[in-house]
Amino acid sequence: MNAPVDQATRNRNRWMLVGIFVLFFGGLALAGLLRFSGWRPEGLKNKGELLDPPADLRTLTPTLADGSPYRWKDAERTWRILAMTDRCDTTNAAACERLLTDLDKVWQLSGKDADRVHVLWVGALPAQGPRPATLRVLRSSDALRDGLPRSHDAKGMPVYVLDPNGFVVLRYAPGSDPGDVRTDLSRLLKVN
Repeated sequence: MNAPVDQATRNRNRWMLVGIFVLFFGGLALAGLLRFSGWRPEGLKNKGELLDPPADLRTLTPTLADGSPYRWKDAERTWRILAMTDRCDTTNAAACERLLTDLDKVWQLSGKDADRVHVLWVGALPAQGPRPATLRVLRSSDALRDGLPRSHDAKGMPVYVLDPNGFVVLRYAPGSDPGDVRTDLSRLLKVN
């Protein structure tokens, strides 16, 4: 036979059920509110400008300095850092050398994934500066320049991150901190 349950025990059990309900659905409601308000934890925000929609360079086949084509799909799972440096001349040679040094540091700090990162340099290489092992020098072209968002920046040379398929996903304004490129790239390399 079942023993009768007193009213105090019944009320306590009901309040416990209500508390569990509020904890579960309240957490869901709070998460939904934060998600749809646009809030993101500081550690998950990208440092560069996320291009939405990303620029599509898949149909473009850039030309390497030696005249051979550079194809996006030839190197599977390879991310690219592209520096639009077609204005490297004697007046801003120091800025170009500094940018090349910064990109070399970003490439080296990719560690075990460095072979999955190509550094694409559009324009003439500076006489001085490091040469990352995956450096590819591309010839400047109007089609490439026009395919990159805001590549004509009066402030200097923008840097872009391209995904393995040829989509331009991030843009860094001229003079951006190379640590920002490294942070975003390391996150992308973990995902893919």
